[in-house]
Amino acid sequence: MIERLIAWSIRRRELIALGAVFVLVAGILLLRTMPVDAIPDLSDTQVIVYTDYPGQAPQVVEDQVTYPLLTTFLAVPKVKVVRGQSMFSSSFVYVIFQDRTDLYWARSRVLEYLNAIQSRLPAGAKTRLGPDATGVGWVYQYALEGPGYSPDRLRSIQDFQVRYALQSVPGVAEVASLGGFVRQYQVLLDPARLLAYGATARQVINAVRGANQDVGARTVEVAGSDYAIRGLGYFRRRREGWASGAGRRCGSGDDRTRPAARDR
Repeated sequence: MIERLIAWSIRRRELIALGAVFVLVAGILLLRTMPVDAIPDLSDTQVIVYTDYPGQAPQVVEDQVTYPLLTTFLAVPKVKVVRGQSMFSSSFVYVIFQDRTDLYWARSRVLEYLNAIQSRLPAGAKTRLGPDATGVGWVYQYALEGPGYSPDRLRSIQDFQVRYALQSVPGVAEVASLGGFVRQYQVLLDPARLLAYGATARQVINAVRGANQDVGARTVEVAGSDYAIRGLGYFRRRREGWASGAGRRCGSGDDRTRPAARDR
């Protein structure tokens, strides 16, 4: 059989050469469009549900968060197995679906059941879905650097510019920011002055929260025109004294009084 095939190929050299050229051209064209993955994705379709329950022991997290989620997600269609992991202040639930289940269909079903059970979870538990990535996804790390840029400025560029640009790239599941100084507005209280005024820290917190906000009202008709009444209540500059005994910066919206940067 092989001898006859070789003899036939020798007698028809032109046809064999033309076929080889055709295969070569087709291979070059397919190489430009064919997705090539060095590590094929053989992992199961799974959805990760992460719950943050601050200050609670693993047994409390297991009883009040992990167990209710496990029993609820067992009823999701096409679910193969549900695994849970409880640790201090956090819970992980892995919902694994059957083969050939669409990932986004699975995420939508898990989200529906999660909304239904949200009222049974503790008030302090914050639940969210994990990124739509698989176990064999790639992790790309980068660093922002620049002469004359402070760590808080670099972190602000990362959080408000670079991160949004990367999230729009096809194939990017999540962008996690690490390092740098997260921009914060801090009010440092002087205990001696609080005692002198007879105020508590909770009263100061409520006063700051209630003062730094805009207030809307009704409209006023003047000369046939309607004017909307709006109260502007955002902090614009720092004020020495009152609650900030150390004279630190607090509450600013412009470049004249930049916020005190601290690492979260």
